Amino acid sequence: MATQKLYAGAKLRDMRTRMGLTQKDFAAKLGVSLPYLNQMENNNRPVSTTVVLALAQEFGLDVTELSTGDSERLVSDMREALADPVFAEAAPPLADLRLTASNAPALARAFIELHRAYRQTHERLASLDEALGREDARMQASPWDEVRDFFHYCDNYIDAVDRAAERFATGQEPSQDIRVLALAQLKAGGVKVEFVQQAALRSYDPDVGILRLSARAAPETQTFQALLQVALLTQDKLLEATLDFARFQSDEARAIAKIGLANYYAGASLMPYGLFLAAAQECRHDLEVLAARFGASVEQVAHRLSTLQRPGAKGIPFFFVRVDQAGTITKRHSATRLQFARFGGACPLWNVHRAFETPGRFLRQLAETPDGVRYISLARDVSKSGGSFGAPVRRYAIALGCEVKHARSLVYADSLDLGQDSAFEPIGISCRICERKTCHQRSVPPLERRLTIKPNERGVLPYEVN
Repeated sequence: MATQKLYAGAKLRDMRTRMGLTQKDFAAKLGVSLPYLNQMENNNRPVSTTVVLALAQEFGLDVTELSTGDSERLVSDMREALADPVFAEAAPPLADLRLTASNAPALARAFIELHRAYRQTHERLASLDEALGREDARMQASPWDEVRDFFHYCDNYIDAVDRAAERFATGQEPSQDIRVLALAQLKAGGVKVEFVQQAALRSYDPDVGILRLSARAAPETQTFQALLQVALLTQDKLLEATLDFARFQSDEARAIAKIGLANYYAGASLMPYGLFLAAAQECRHDLEVLAARFGASVEQVAHRLSTLQRPGAKGIPFFFVRVDQAGTITKRHSATRLQFARFGGACPLWNVHRAFETPGRFLRQLAETPDGVRYISLARDVSKSGGSFGAPVRRYAIALGCEVKHARSLVYADSLDLGQDSAFEPIGISCRICERKTCHQRSVPPLERRLTIKPNERGVLPYEVN
């Protein structure tokens, strides 16, 4: 099999700009000519092995950062945006999208943002009777989507926050329990912690310095919420500096992101990077073993596994997703080539939907996406009790997976026939951009294909995809 050429012009330009080097100086450090560097930065030439080695030796670059993960993610997001019926007659070919993602990633992100604004405007117009007269009826980017995309394009790994949490969790006595450490940190800061019968998981009164945690919550949830409050009280400068770097468009997005960063700090403290990565590799990523070892929930462990993308010490690139009973994606992240629909639910053929039918059990699935990439996916239901009789129970399903080439590092791959083509089920991302012709669960036709309608014939679908 031929080795795939690496085009990373945008990343080379960005790296050179961050270091304040001219093309001439950068070329000299890499040991190439100025015209050759210029061609690489414009993706007229692939990045050579000599340049990759020079980047690693001269600048200490983790060469995996030159991979096309961001480009593929942008291509996936653009394809979904272009699946909107408004582009039915003008959708560019896939090759053009790949060129845009590689050569002009800023333009690609601007296009995605523009389409998102269009979608929100369209939805507001569809419910104009409700929006009329409201002060907040003006169009603006969804703060939630803005924050989601921030984490999405950071590979869900925030280095400064992750390392700060690791220092906090491992800088004490080796035997120090993280729950005890969190409560001690709060006490040292003048905060009194009370466990009370309340519906809210966490409530902090800064005027009297009292943190109230729900006595109804599971122990791992209580610990997580205590660590979250530690982050808000002791890491404010770090969180604010990270928010300044992100440049969010609204105060609401910034506020949501700050809670997201505090959540990140809590998870990274509960499961410190180095210790957690070593433990995950040792037990072959057994979620239940890791949950017991680190005093975390299965969902917390699965989410943490999807963040192990520290340069120079990366774990397996996982995807992680959580869906509700309606199939709506409530959490999503992918460090793999598999991307999730930005609008609507996940593919109905995916095992995450079947997890609701088998509570308390792990479901395994070998799956193949339309681009031919194969994955192993693990799904399980997650119920969150309200803590008292009559309180509503929130039910979700989570899925964690990776490309099948990493399957041998997962205990869940044992006994699966990885070499049998028929063992892999076909899944997609969104019906509008999925090119499968015979899917029995298709809800709408693919926009990039022509249809044939035969009034006298009816198969699985009322049309044929050409």
